[in-house]
Parts: sequence; C-alpha cells; structure tokens
Amino acid sequence: MSIPPENSLPVLSVVIPVLNEAAVLPSLLATLERQLASVNFVVEVIFVDGASVDNSAELIRAQGYSCVHSERGRAQQMNTGAAQASAGKILFLHADSDLADGSFNAVVAALETKHWGRFDARISGDAMMFFVIAFCMNWRSRLSGIATGDQGIFVRRASFEKVGGFPNQALMEDIALSARLRKLSSPACLKLKICTSGRRWQQRGIWRTIFLMWRLRFTYWLGASPQKLAKRYE
Repeated sequence: MSIPPENSLPVLSVVIPVLNEAAVLPSLLATLERQLASVNFVVEVIFVDGASVDNSAELIRAQGYSCVHSERGRAQQMNTGAAQASAGKILFLHADSDLADGSFNAVVAALETKHWGRFDARISGDAMMFFVIAFCMNWRSRLSGIATGDQGIFVRRASFEKVGGFPNQALMEDIALSARLRKLSSPACLKLKICTSGRRWQQRGIWRTIFLMWRLRFTYWLGASPQKLAKRYE
C-alpha cells in the first residue's frame, strides 16, 4: 500500500456523532484503524460530541482523533461535523457501526458517479429476526430511494450543501435528508454490508421496536412533528 504525502488534502471526511458511546467506541476505533490502513488516500475522521457525561471524548482523543463539541442532537452534531470537513466527499457513521473491508474505497468510487448513497445493512445479534429486518430495510431503501443513518449515508459535500444539510429536527433527519438528495439522484446502493448494533431491538423487544418504528415513520409521513415523535421514541 502506498502512503499518501503528509500534505495531501483529504479525499474523504468521516463524520461520527457521539453521545455517551464509551461502551461501543473501542470497537468503532478498531474498525476505523482497519479501514484507514487499507486506503492510499487521506481520510479525515471527525467525531462530534453532544456533551457526553461518560469518557467518550477522552477515549477518542486518546487515539489521536479530532473530537469537536456541539449542541446535543444527531442532526445538529452531523451538520457541525460536516461544516468542519475539508474533503469533497463525506461519510456519516453512527458510533455503533462496523464497516466491511474496502468500505472507504467503495464510498469514494460510488461518489464519482452518484450524488449520494448508502450501504446495505446487517444487524449484530443472534436473533434470526435481525436478518429479516435488515433484508427488508435494504430492499425498502432500494425501492424508495430513502436511506437511514444505520446504513451509513455518504454524499458529495457540494450536494449536501445544496440541499441544506440535515434538517435540524429531533428525529427522522436521515429520512428527510434522503428525500432532499433523492431529487438530485437515486442513491448508490452498495452491497457491502455495514453492521449496526441490535441493542435498541434487544433493549425494547424486537417486535415492539419494529411496530414503534413503523408507527413513527407513518405518522411522520402524515406530517407529525419530529419533536413529538422523538418523545414517543424515547
């Protein structure tokens, strides 16, 4: 693998919002190290902390990564990170994500022809229902042109700025951004898998979480306030 010159400009910026994620950060940091070792271009990683009360920020900085502060709220944090990004291509990751080998290369290649895109998702855990949930999530995304944050949304910086970034709302910011970007192009749907944690399904119950998410999305489609939906989600 060739090593990029130290003064090379970043080709890809990775923006990761965090809020009390100390439990999952070691796994994510290991994933980032593996991805960074596999590319021959500069990747900029920006963590955005929303006032964590655990040692999330300390863990991040101890590994040499940038960690900026923002008001709490995933949309606000990701917009803050995007404003700090210096690359022309941006990948937004959740802190509980695990990327397949070659993901950074695939993102850069996909954004040469598409304005934006996402990965296929899989969900960590032993429950067979997780396979069904991920399968439905991926095919729904292909049919609708809508992606969720769990699928690792990536976008050209110019396109992100053109649509105004993430709307500053408490929930469904990923769906709202997708709807805006879909007007520019259909998404690049990478078959490479991004693994997201099954913790929210395990904590609340699989079927209960499925019904909750579908109800929230349906009422959002009907025009319900994202702030009210966030209260129901919490």
